[in-house]
Amino acid sequence: MFLFQDTPDAQQQFESVAAKASRDVSEALQGLKEGDIQKAWPLLQGYVVPAVEVLLLLIVSYMAAKFISRIISAPVQKRVDETLGRFIGKVVYYAIMISVLIAVLGKFGFQVTSFAAILASAGFAIGMAFQGTLGNFSAGIMLLVFRPFKVGDFISAAGIRATVNEIDLFTTTLDTTDNRRIIVPNTAIAAGTIENVSHHKERRVEVKVGCDYSADLRKTREVLSAAAEALKGKKIEGDGRGYQVVLGDLGDSAVNWTVRFWTTADDFWGVKEELTESVKNHLDEAGIGIPYPQIDVHVNNGA
Repeated sequence: MFLFQDTPDAQQQFESVAAKASRDVSEALQGLKEGDIQKAWPLLQGYVVPAVEVLLLLIVSYMAAKFISRIISAPVQKRVDETLGRFIGKVVYYAIMISVLIAVLGKFGFQVTSFAAILASAGFAIGMAFQGTLGNFSAGIMLLVFRPFKVGDFISAAGIRATVNEIDLFTTTLDTTDNRRIIVPNTAIAAGTIENVSHHKERRVEVKVGCDYSADLRKTREVLSAAAEALKGKKIEGDGRGYQVVLGDLGDSAVNWTVRFWTTADDFWGVKEELTESVKNHLDEAGIGIPYPQIDVHVNNGA
């Protein structure tokens, strides 16, 4: 094995080593033709054996990196957060593989310090060329560290309302309610407002309705309360929970009311539909109309 030192005559050393390697290969091939295994042994010992060792090292390192990353990420996914666990697993895997790669390069004579300097220079050039990609990377780190949402959450971000399927270092994968998969750059999400719709286990349903001006306010409140009571099996009790019937404002053609009803996040859309139906049916049964928007026009026929 030959080491290449960082000296002014590094090129001469390289040429000398290359010439010696060429001679070794020629002598080994000649020995094999003549049936002399002893002449081929320097080639096997100097090149083939180290190459096999490196190959085995890479295979074992790959399997070990996969195993260790799973061992470390599994408890984090189970006890803390699935997204953060995946991220930690990837970091551990790539850290192990890069360390092994540097060790292999050192075994073949590359100076690690010089290699690090080359990587730094290449990294700067690549960073200038891929500013947008690095922006997505940094945004991905922020999303994984601060965790405004996790896998399985229903969010509204970058103008999209969908369920989070995966958070990667550069992109976030979303699944819409009509089963479309959308891949969004992390910068588009981190740069805007993020609404985590499913973060809380409880949500408040609101149904707004306008009633006739001629309807008695007390009776209207009783009817709307009865409409909410019809869904009491899906109501959440507690401080500030339950349901509320709120008199909103006096509109142009109707008295505006709001029925608020607390339920679980999983039942939100179903309860919203049922509450809307209940409000309509109870108002119809009580003879309270829901007026259409109308405008009274007065025509003056005078001179």
